[in-house]
Amino acid sequence: MLTPLIAALLLVAQAPAAAPHASASAWDPTARTAAQHEAMARLAFMDGQWRGEGQMEGNAFTQTERVGPLLGGVVRLVEGRAYTDDGGTVFNAFAVISYDPAKRAYMMRSHAMSFAGDFPLTVRPDGFSWVQPMGPGASIRYTTTIAGNEWLQIGERIAGDAPPVKMFEMKLRRIGDSAWPVDGAVAPE
Repeated sequence: MLTPLIAALLLVAQAPAAAPHASASAWDPTARTAAQHEAMARLAFMDGQWRGEGQMEGNAFTQTERVGPLLGGVVRLVEGRAYTDDGGTVFNAFAVISYDPAKRAYMMRSHAMSFAGDFPLTVRPDGFSWVQPMGPGASIRYTTTIAGNEWLQIGERIAGDAPPVKMFEMKLRRIGDSAWPVDGAVAPE
């Protein structure tokens, strides 16, 4: 078990060197936490449980998402699952969304289908988007729009100068709040 002093020293040793353009407050833990809380509050509209229809290149399925804050609200966890008509899972993804005050940028770490990647996330008042590289000159752009209780997400394959081709779509409805992932934490005793 780490003592508080050793844990603090490990954190300092692992902290990145300050970038020349970063302000001193970007490295102050109190200022960083405040900036992270402010930035992540912009994504609170995602929180809860969602369910609806999805389709990928002609294959239809039931899509679910559950989203919630962790670490006091400085990260957001997202789990997506796609189900067949008989209840089998055909797709499962997990992502951690965070904000880096030094870079003034959102990032998403995603795990799906035995792959993992870090993707810059562009946040808008009504949603977010990211691009997943798919080899030389190709990518998939995911665009999510959330209006009230409706979540629409599309994935478009982009290759060279060709027009984008929609290959994924999901239309979800918010079905309720979720205590996930905070609920169920291990008690101290």
